[in-house]
Amino acid sequence: MPKKRILPYIIMGILKQNPNSTGKFVTTQFTDEIGEFWKASHSQIYPELKKMLADNWIQTLPSKSNSKEIHYSLTELGKQKLDEWIKQPLTELPINHDLFSLKLFFINDKSDPRIEKLITEEKALLNKQLAHLKIRKKLLFENNYQNNYGHYLILTRAISRIDGQLKWLEQL
Repeated sequence: MPKKRILPYIIMGILKQNPNSTGKFVTTQFTDEIGEFWKASHSQIYPELKKMLADNWIQTLPSKSNSKEIHYSLTELGKQKLDEWIKQPLTELPINHDLFSLKLFFINDKSDPRIEKLITEEKALLNKQLAHLKIRKKLLFENNYQNNYGHYLILTRAISRIDGQLKWLEQL
């Protein structure tokens, strides 16, 4: 069964929170904010913007300062589609492409020296990610999280998940 398009809903969510944004701004959100839990490249985002324009989910607005720059905004139909998507029940957990778990799965011998190396590498990656997330949380939400409560919850969840993974690794 073909996988349902998720990217347009992410883009619409970005545009709802940041009306009148450029494609470049949308792309940077996948590096700065949403990239913590969802990846999309420039080559995916711009064709999706064109499809969304054709579907009348978004509209373009001229730039006042740069005639070549295109700004995007949600249409009423786009707002409706985004709202319908958010209301849809979750029916499955995401498939995680976790190379650490995959490699560990294929090691049969408890005394295999590769296990220690994998665990050390995984800890280093998790600690790096944890430090990054804590910096983001402090930077974005040190004084107030009310305007972006969902984003705050996602960062808190990610920090908690990594803390749990590190605790599990320490037990090995």
